[in-house]
Order: sequence, then C-alpha cells, then structure tokens
Amino acid sequence: MPREEICAVIPAAGRGSRLGLAVPKILAPIGGDCTVWTLLRDSLTGCVGHIHVVIAPAFCDVVRGVVTAGPHGGSVSVGVQERPLGMGDAIFGAADVWKNFSRLLVVWGDQAGLSSGTLRRAIACHASGNGARCTLPVVEAERPYVQYVFRNGSLESIRQAREGAAVDDRGFSDVGVFLLEVEGLEDAWRRYTRIAAAGAVTGEVNFLPFLVYLSQQCGWRFEPVPVADAMEARGINTREDLRFFQERFATCSRGYLPAGCGGTGPIIRGAP
Repeated sequence: MPREEICAVIPAAGRGSRLGLAVPKILAPIGGDCTVWTLLRDSLTGCVGHIHVVIAPAFCDVVRGVVTAGPHGGSVSVGVQERPLGMGDAIFGAADVWKNFSRLLVVWGDQAGLSSGTLRRAIACHASGNGARCTLPVVEAERPYVQYVFRNGSLESIRQAREGAAVDDRGFSDVGVFLLEVEGLEDAWRRYTRIAAAGAVTGEVNFLPFLVYLSQQCGWRFEPVPVADAMEARGINTREDLRFFQERFATCSRGYLPAGCGGTGPIIRGAP
C-alpha cells in the first residue's frame, strides 16, 4: 500500500494541564529536543503521505509553528477543534483533509511509545484485505481501561471504564491507532451522530462507540493486529506517564533504543 494513499490524523486538543504543562500534550518534553510530536512524526514518516494535527484554538499558532517546521513540514497540516466535543468531532471535523485519500490512519496525540514497526505491520495487514474494514493494533492487558471484544472479524463491543463499563480481568486494549477505509466513512459518521447517545460520564458522542456501529450496523470487518510490547498502549495522561517516557528517553540516549524512542524495537547501540 503506497504511503501516499494514507492520511494520518492526530487528534491533539488536550491542554496538558494535568501534566503541569504550559503547552499541549503533543508538545510535552521527553528529553533534549524530543517531544511527543517528534516521536509520533518519526514513527509516521515513511508510512503515510500526509499528517494532519487537530489542536485546540489556544495553541493553534504555537503548534503550527512547531509541527510544520523543518524538512517534514510540507507533509504536515494543522486544524482547529473549536469546541472540546470529543475525538470523533476532531477526526470528522478534519474530513476535508483526509477524504481525498484512500485510507485514514487515526493516531491519538499522546501515544509516545508507538513504533513504526507496529504501524507498518498494521498497514501491511490492511493491504491484504478488501472492502469496508478497519485494522486495529491491540495488546493483551490486565483489566484494560478500554477493552475490545472481537468475534469472527466483527467488533462486538468496546467497554470503556471511564464511561462506567465493567471490563474483564484480561482483555485486548488498543495502542491508539486505527486504520480505516475512507470510502463511505463520512456518511456513516453522519448517520451515527443522528442516533448516538452521548457518553454517560463524558457527555460526548465519541469515536470508539462509532467503531462498534461500523461493525454491527454497517458490516465493516475488523482485523486486530497483536502488539507484543504493552508499553505501546501507554499514553501520556498523568505526570507519572510523562516521567516514564522521559526516563525511557534517557535510557535511549545512553545507547539503548526501544520502540518508543523512534525505533522499531530493541536495538543495541552500545552499553546502556
């Protein structure tokens, strides 16, 4: 699948206030000149034809100045989510950017551990199929915060602890990456928003329940791609998460390059 066929959208309207930052989470410092953005950019480079970052209005100028700078700037654009209405609103508010591509790759804006190896395997898996479908990298985790239940190519349910749903002791969780066909996607979202109820806790009509709608009501096939390193599922939601990746980056700088430091897996470059 040529990378030019894929547009990556990164919903990144989080303000970073819980992390004690004066910048949005996507610009959270990891170490040296490295930020969450540079890790995501390096993982996506070579895998997609375009990257579109969706940001809150207050940070639009600073984020645009950072993400469009340098040699990759021509393949990156920035959009604004005027009101915090959830991930689905951020993604489909950017439809004018991605609708002319064949595939949409959604990547959460705080997935600092995401590897290019996982992206490439997901893209290769997606390319091996046909028709309306979504390819979804997953890790097996204990009491996942968000649990995905699959059966015979369908997505039966997504259980979100933040919405009060009960999860199993062990189940599949995502790594913040979703690869979807573009054909018919925007129309399906419009139909979904006419019937969908807002989340019980968040009050948002959001993206994850829409995936279940695609499977159960629209007949989309869902293909899970196993990811061995559970670290790739860890987003930056707390100060502890941020410290984790900062310490991991410090390890990288001493010669060990895990997947989340821009590599595809463990690569020894010297004694750590």
